[in-house]
Amino acid sequence: MIQVDIEHILILLGIPTALTAFFFWNLERRIKRTENERREREKAREELMVSMIQTSNAALALSEATAKAVQRIPDAHCNGDMHAALEYAAKVKHSQKEFLTAKGIQAILE
Repeated sequence: MIQVDIEHILILLGIPTALTAFFFWNLERRIKRTENERREREKAREELMVSMIQTSNAALALSEATAKAVQRIPDAHCNGDMHAALEYAAKVKHSQKEFLTAKGIQAILE
């Protein structure tokens, strides 16, 4: 006849419990690592977007300054395209500023 001690029963029951706890701990660790990586990617994406907007603003400012400088040259004979381009650039700049302001306020209120 097989004799079973309480110690053996506890050991036999403890092994599956310990293995299950280990697997859940490992799964939780992977989930946290994945979440941290996702946050880092999102932060990098936000920094890239800010950089792109700043680059766009700098290029627009340079274009406006160049166009205005060319207009002041007496022999340049600027046509209506230069004036239209400057008006369009100002319109786009103000539209982008309004959009970013609205989104910034929206983000603060959420």
